[in-house]
Amino acid sequence: MKTTYKFLKALKQNNNRAWFIQNKTLYEASLEEMKIFMHDLKELMNLHDEIEGEGKLFRIYRDVRFSHDKTPYKTGWSGSFRRATAKLRGGYYIHIAPGNTFVTGGFFNPNTQDLNHIRQQIAADPDPLRKILKSKQFTGYFKEIIGEKVKTSPKGFTKEHPDLDLISFKQFLITHKFNEQEVISEDFPATVNQGFKNMRPFFNYMSEILTTDLNGVSLI
Repeated sequence: MKTTYKFLKALKQNNNRAWFIQNKTLYEASLEEMKIFMHDLKELMNLHDEIEGEGKLFRIYRDVRFSHDKTPYKTGWSGSFRRATAKLRGGYYIHIAPGNTFVTGGFFNPNTQDLNHIRQQIAADPDPLRKILKSKQFTGYFKEIIGEKVKTSPKGFTKEHPDLDLISFKQFLITHKFNEQEVISEDFPATVNQGFKNMRPFFNYMSEILTTDLNGVSLI
């Protein structure tokens, strides 16, 4: 990712169309490097998961129509992968920017039905999720679940509910940051793949509760 790092560092200091046009060759080299990275990463991920399609690499161009920030370009690349089939839930996200490279995975905006179902399943038996969140593998890599929460308590649950710390989430996300040496290493696709692989116990649990009812009967 050395070409990409060089491009992004320069772009951050020269976020304007004139510079971008003059350095289009560097942009194109970075774009090609990112396409290869996403392909290689998908191939590695498919060794332990089922990924739908090729993954999505987001454009570097910003939509400034409704933004106070009129800089024309993003200063980082980002991409995502979807898990295949209705049985496999959760999405993977990678962001690459100097000083701010990270992976995130989970459930960014579950619909009302899924969110209510997640809360009911956790409330019925919180132990499996708490076991995952307390494991050394999880705390040593992700630390904790992050995401928006309701301000008081979700509808149908009291403020005194013993599992309010979990069921109050509106998003269920986990994240891990990488340093520059990891990013520019030739092994970076494998490093990111391992990060995504570390999400699997959490994803497996969420997939199970989202695809079964409270009695464990399949919904699909």
